[in-house]
Amino acid sequence: MGLSKTDNFTAEENELAAFAKALGHPARVAIIKYLSTQASCVCGSIVEVIPLAQATVSQHLKELKNAGLIQGNIEGNSICYCLNPEKWKKFKAMLEPTFNYIEQPVCC
Repeated sequence: MGLSKTDNFTAEENELAAFAKALGHPARVAIIKYLSTQASCVCGSIVEVIPLAQATVSQHLKELKNAGLIQGNIEGNSICYCLNPEKWKKFKAMLEPTFNYIEQPVCC
């Protein structure tokens, strides 16, 4: 079998692309923004603040969880979600060199 196109890139580049893909939908961005304002894990209220059907919100939560950006813990009959701080620190560290570069006057 041949190499896939992603094999031509570093593990960090592939991981950063997976983070970006997970954030590539406005509903997922809204979910992340909402979770970032909560002091504790959130169970059912996400559906109340995201203007989509419960099944659609669940699908977006699944994508964010698969990317590791959020965590979900089962509590009774529901799953409570919160941000995964370790993944967000890693994501920030991966992007920081780019933002540092942009802040430097370089060309044109």
